[in-house]
Amino acid sequence: MSDAADQLRNAATERERARDAVEEVGEARLRECRDRYRQLHDRQDRYEDTATGSGNFKAFTEFEGAVADLTEALDDDLPEKETFEAVDDYLQQRRLSESDFETARRKLRPVGQRVELLDDWEDAREAYADARRAAQRRLRELGDRIDDLERLRRLGEADLDAPVEELREPIETYDDAVRESFREFRSSTPAREVLATVERADAFPLVEFTPPPPELLDYVRTHETGTDPIPKLLEYADYSASKLDHYVDDAAELKRVVGTRRTYLRNLDADPLTIGWPPPPADHLPWLTRAYGSVLSSFAADSVVATLRDVRALGDYRDYERLRESALARAELDSEERERLAGGAVAQELAVAREQRADVEAALDEHGPL
Repeated sequence: MSDAADQLRNAATERERARDAVEEVGEARLRECRDRYRQLHDRQDRYEDTATGSGNFKAFTEFEGAVADLTEALDDDLPEKETFEAVDDYLQQRRLSESDFETARRKLRPVGQRVELLDDWEDAREAYADARRAAQRRLRELGDRIDDLERLRRLGEADLDAPVEELREPIETYDDAVRESFREFRSSTPAREVLATVERADAFPLVEFTPPPPELLDYVRTHETGTDPIPKLLEYADYSASKLDHYVDDAAELKRVVGTRRTYLRNLDADPLTIGWPPPPADHLPWLTRAYGSVLSSFAADSVVATLRDVRALGDYRDYERLRESALARAELDSEERERLAGGAVAQELAVAREQRADVEAALDEHGPL
């Protein structure tokens, strides 16, 4: 059973109890009673300091008149009408003291207890809405938990002795080639061309380069130093201002624009163009290789593009997913997870999570929105 489901059912029961208590009296009549109760308390609070004793006859008469008007306007079927009238009778004295106000408030307590039915109902409705949101949140958490456990169980069923080298070798060959190609491109090509290539890659969402900072891109396009490769720009950025004056026209500008983007330039590599290991699902390969190929054409040799085509062909291999599952299992299953799988703990946890999800779903179906 799920705590979230139990809490929702309990909140629903409490809401129904509070609603029934209100309906037994009548919601509209109770709301009118609460309004009058609050009005009378408000009048007492406003006049208590001025209507007591004999010093302010005008405030005294205003107060008694206001209380009388309120009482006379009460509907005949208003709950606790007699209590209102008794308080009115008590307050219609020639003089009032602070103790009289305290007594009047005490006499009004039965009205307060009656109108608390509305407060209880409103609190119960709010608690019910909170419990329903919590149940929906728990349902999402259980869904994620079940997905994780199902994936773990599936990995546990993988053939750990499968010949994953059939996938690894072409992928590593490509990844190594594209890294070397981009490293050479970055170290020997003008920075403006490298950053322009990275900027154009933004047109391909599967190529996850961080776009060049606009100010840096503008700098390399408009300054002579943009024809130098990135390593040279980084070298310049490390020079002292006096030394840098011998190499560039505006040392301060280079320090400001390039010097503050050292981390971006140093971290710029081919990782966004690699396949990685374990490999992606087979149906991802055509999309990845197509996007990667569009960017490779800007800097890579035909031999690198050929290795990418070899990777693309892997997706058509009938054993690809079986080998991929084996690769995932080898990479992701630690010793503790393998013990849990072997001992049946994962299967038990999965059964419990599914039972809890079904319980929460049933509770949500039973008890809908307000």
